[in-house]
Amino acid sequence: MIRPHEIAFDVDGVFADTMGLFLEIARKDYGINHIQYGDITRYYLEECLDVPAEIINAIIDRLLEGDFHDQLMPLDGSCEVLSAMAHSSPLLFVTARPTASSIEAWINHMLPEVSSPIEVVATGALEAKAAVLKERGIRFFVEDSLEVCFSLQDEQITPILFCQPWNRSAHPFREVRHWNDIRALIALDVI
Repeated sequence: MIRPHEIAFDVDGVFADTMGLFLEIARKDYGINHIQYGDITRYYLEECLDVPAEIINAIIDRLLEGDFHDQLMPLDGSCEVLSAMAHSSPLLFVTARPTASSIEAWINHMLPEVSSPIEVVATGALEAKAAVLKERGIRFFVEDSLEVCFSLQDEQITPILFCQPWNRSAHPFREVRHWNDIRALIALDVI
C-alpha cells in the first residue's frame, strides 16, 4: 500500500479531462467535428490529429491560460479520492504547464472541502518533473505520459500510468484505468 504522503499526481489527463475540453473547444469554436477522444493516440496532438497545427496550438494556449467558456471537468472519481487523501496528507500536483495559476485555481475549486495544503508545481517541461518529485521525497507519481514514466523510472520514482488512448504502447509500468484503481493502491488510514 502507498502512504498518501508518498504519492503525487499529474493534472492534465490524470485529474483534469483536458482532452475532453480540447475536443469541445475544437467543435464549438473551430467547427472541427470529425475527431473523437479515441483519435488522440499520441501525446503530441499534431502527430495524430488531422487538424492544422495552428489550431491545435491555439486551443492548447487557451487551455493553459484558462481562456475557455466551457468548464474543465475532473475525471470520474478523482475529487472523491483526492478529498479522502487530504484528510491525512497534503496533496501535491506536478504539471509540465508553464505556470500554475489557472490550474491551481481550478484544483482549489474542484476540491473545496479540502483542509490540508494543496501544492501545485508547474515545471514548464516534462523532463523537469522528476527533480521536483525527488526534492519532495515522493516515491510514486500518477502520470499519463509514457515519456515521463520512463524518465521517472530512471530516477527511482515509481510511475503509475493512468491509461489514456495516447499511452497505449508497450511499457513495464503499473496501470490504472480509473480513480477507484488509484484508491485501491493508497493506505488512507496511514499517515
